[in-house]
Amino acid sequence: MVFNTMDTEAAKNYRKKKIEEIGKMTALNQDEIVSNTKTVIQGLDTLKNDYQQILNTLLNSIKTIKRENGDTNLVEEKTNILQRSLETIELGLGEGQVMMDLSNYLQKIEAEKQKLRAQVRRLCQENGWLRDELATTQQKLQVSEQRVATLEEEKKHLEFMNEMKKFDDSDGHSSVPNEEKESEAPSQLDDLGFNDPDDDQSPEVLSPSQPSAMAHAASGGYEIPARLRTLHNLVIQYASQGRYEVAVPLCKQALEDLEKTSGHDHPDVATMLNILALVYRDQGKYKEAANLLNDALNIREKTLGPDHPAVAATLNNLAVLYGKRGKYKEAEPLCKRALEIREKVLGKDHPDVAKQLNNLALLCQNQGKYEEVEQYYQRALEIYEGKLGPDDPNVAKTKNNLASAYLKQGKYKQAEVLYKEVLTRAHEKEFGKVEGENKTIWMRAEEREENKGKNKDKEGGPPLPEYGGWHKNIKVDSPTVTTTLKNLGALYRRQGKYEAAETLEECAMKSKKNKLDSNGKHEKSKLLVSSQHNKQ
Repeated sequence: MVFNTMDTEAAKNYRKKKIEEIGKMTALNQDEIVSNTKTVIQGLDTLKNDYQQILNTLLNSIKTIKRENGDTNLVEEKTNILQRSLETIELGLGEGQVMMDLSNYLQKIEAEKQKLRAQVRRLCQENGWLRDELATTQQKLQVSEQRVATLEEEKKHLEFMNEMKKFDDSDGHSSVPNEEKESEAPSQLDDLGFNDPDDDQSPEVLSPSQPSAMAHAASGGYEIPARLRTLHNLVIQYASQGRYEVAVPLCKQALEDLEKTSGHDHPDVATMLNILALVYRDQGKYKEAANLLNDALNIREKTLGPDHPAVAATLNNLAVLYGKRGKYKEAEPLCKRALEIREKVLGKDHPDVAKQLNNLALLCQNQGKYEEVEQYYQRALEIYEGKLGPDDPNVAKTKNNLASAYLKQGKYKQAEVLYKEVLTRAHEKEFGKVEGENKTIWMRAEEREENKGKNKDKEGGPPLPEYGGWHKNIKVDSPTVTTTLKNLGALYRRQGKYEAAETLEECAMKSKKNKLDSNGKHEKSKLLVSSQHNKQ
């Protein structure tokens, strides 16, 4: 049997070509090397199968030639060549498999390297955080060391006040100031902790609560017992001054003593929890304050009943926290439940119900529920006017709030009517009925707007009308009226009435300046009296 030697030459050329390709692989990247290695392995495996078939054919030919007593030297030579080629191919396949295993191992090593790099980055971040934490802790340590001396003096003062508590318990005389006594009555309602629409103060600015507001919010309609009055007043005094480092330990110590003597589920414990919660609220620790208020709410519901005014006050305080954090949806049901309690206990036409309606309107306004906002404000307005009269400050404030809600809806005409009602009532209260030349500031502003063009057309014409008595005297300087002046001025400016807008804005600025000057004089007089008292 004769074999074509061209097959062997083609195999050699194929192998030579693959070897050259393998040589080029040294200039490739890892992925390309692996891909080419797989291709080479497939080619070698195919070549191996071809050679194996040829070898089997040659072996069979040798057997046939031997039976025929022929010469087998040439066939055996070719057989040896094929066997050596197969061995070489086997070696190549083995080396290719080694390369594949090495590639898999390198991939695992690369994955481990990436993990280690991620760990290194995380450790570097944690190191930076720890350094920042250390720096902050060092600063706090320095501040704490500076306060140690002050706390020692406060401790002596507290020891003296604890001795005074014995006299409070024995004679039953109250040491609560008149302003705080009045705030403990159920007729007072703590407003929400975020700004009304007519409030100029930034909602992000935290400031200590006023003593009267904190006193009422803490008691919530529950009369402070004699054994807590002195401590209650001290905590409120320190908290209102922003001295939280003294107020907080006082509250915690009082809570510990009360729980030992009266148990956790006692109204007095709820009162102290409310006080501590309000201190935390002023510090911006809303989570801790919410936990304390929820605890106080549970205690008051158990001990005082679910419809007690103190429960309504605690619910409102919770709404304060949610309002400060912008969680208006969570605050709304709390405010509604407080409203239901006040309506049930005090009646639907009580002024406290109107205050709660104002709070609820603020929550709805922040959620864009303007239809409900209008209903709540209008109902509150009816209660204020019916129970407290048209000159009560809450009437002007509620009208201004309702007008702000109208503005946000684009109802400029309704807002303008309310602003003018507020300014007209304030004018009549100071200067009497509006008639003749006794005109309100907004009437003067509109006159100046109307005459502006005439005076420009006529050179040397009569001067613009004066503002009137209000502008000269600036007697009406309540924050709500001042805000109303600015709001109506902004509305005029939106309507293109720039002269009228400037008139009201100038009046508002002078009113605010006079108020600041009067406050400065009042503070100087207080300092003078204090210095004279110290000399005595």
